[in-house]
Amino acid sequence: MLIDTHAHLNFDAYKNDVDEVIKRSLDNDVWMINVGSQYTTSQRAVEIAKTYPEGAYAAIGLHPIHLNTGLVKIKLDKEEIEFNSKEENFDYEKYQELAKNEKVVAIGEIGLDYYYKPKTKTKLELFKNKQREIAFQQLKLAKDLNLPVIFHCRMAHKDLIEFLLTNPEVRPEKAVAHAFVGTLDELKKYLDFGYLIGFNGIIFKKIEGIKPNDSKAVIGTPSFQSVVFEENIKNTPLEKILVETDCPYLAPPPFLNQRNEPMYVKYVVERIAKIKNLSYEEIAKTTTENARKLFKL
Repeated sequence: MLIDTHAHLNFDAYKNDVDEVIKRSLDNDVWMINVGSQYTTSQRAVEIAKTYPEGAYAAIGLHPIHLNTGLVKIKLDKEEIEFNSKEENFDYEKYQELAKNEKVVAIGEIGLDYYYKPKTKTKLELFKNKQREIAFQQLKLAKDLNLPVIFHCRMAHKDLIEFLLTNPEVRPEKAVAHAFVGTLDELKKYLDFGYLIGFNGIIFKKIEGIKPNDSKAVIGTPSFQSVVFEENIKNTPLEKILVETDCPYLAPPPFLNQRNEPMYVKYVVERIAKIKNLSYEEIAKTTTENARKLFKL
């Protein structure tokens, strides 16, 4: 059995065949957590989870890239949601009500994202402050509901770590750093918090000539392809690893440039097993246990 701890079958990429994809995954003994990026996709994740007695769960949250800051224009991703291009203001009570469903197992994905950002120094600081403000509110929601957190962080690990250190009243005890692509120092900081580390298809990408702790270790591109170094996996204890797909994105090598799906998480497990020189069965068993424990599945 495997658990894809970060899927997006609630996105429009699956609007025509979501049930077929879920059935295919469950038939292959792969469970999934569908993760919200704004209210509409969070609501859809809950609706999907309610349809299945077992094997499909939901996380709800406002992704920082969808936050209405009034300072930057975000390009619409048609894979995510085709008809709603409006940026969102976080409504604590709406998300709190949505989280009452028993299939909601986490608040996420939430955090900081500096990929799209204003160019002027003044606007950039306002932009970062707004992201921190909404992150604080969502972490408070997680604390109030006693739910773990799924952190999204892109080109902002230093700031997120500082934010967590300086706001202990909302710093979650249980969380995962989803799709981790930071440095070894940043990895250690998250592990010191007691957090788990999520690895997905990014681990198949590499760049030669850059050291694991180099500031250039995280390289963004327009398609959000990043670099993860094998040292991150080697230095993450197995009991702290979660596996994920982030589907429909980041399909593994056999399916490059195709739509990803939860059952392909097995390729991530295979890669981690090879890097750690452990058996596939041990990685599968332990990461499943890790997911069950964090999300109370």
